[in-house]
Amino acid sequence: MTFLNKARSGLFAATALSILMSAPLVYAQEVSDSHLKAALKAVAAINATDGFDGILQEVALVLKRELIQKDPDLQPLISTTVDEKTIGLAPRRGDLEREAALAYAKAFSEEDLKAISDFYDSPVGRKLIEEGPIVSRQVGEAATIWQRGVARDLAIAVGETLEAVSKQQSETSTDN
Repeated sequence: MTFLNKARSGLFAATALSILMSAPLVYAQEVSDSHLKAALKAVAAINATDGFDGILQEVALVLKRELIQKDPDLQPLISTTVDEKTIGLAPRRGDLEREAALAYAKAFSEEDLKAISDFYDSPVGRKLIEEGPIVSRQVGEAATIWQRGVARDLAIAVGETLEAVSKQQSETSTDN
């Protein structure tokens, strides 16, 4: 298989994926411009898509590895080409923001989205975004400790009751 055929195979897969991913745009017509703008602002305020920032770089690295594995002699050309094409795709990051905004617009009214943005753009909202993951982790750790304590105390309480009942039954059976 020539390098061109390999590249075409990759392009076909990427095109098919792109077509599948663009399907949700159908419901974009149901959302007004002002509703979409409110949703975009809310998505930005809550950092809804920040967790996806590395996708393009990850896809590029995977493609580089696959192509270099197939044609190691072309490593410099592959690396340069993938890097150039990756940079060219960077502006498409806005597509993800729009899709996220459409999802939020479908779930929340325009007024709700404005309230979300107002809160998360406020100092306390920003603090919640910054400190929230730390607090969530601490709450999870506290819940784990609590669970262990409850499990231990429950086992002790049940064990004591079962032992008392067993002892009482044993005494009753020896009296007869």
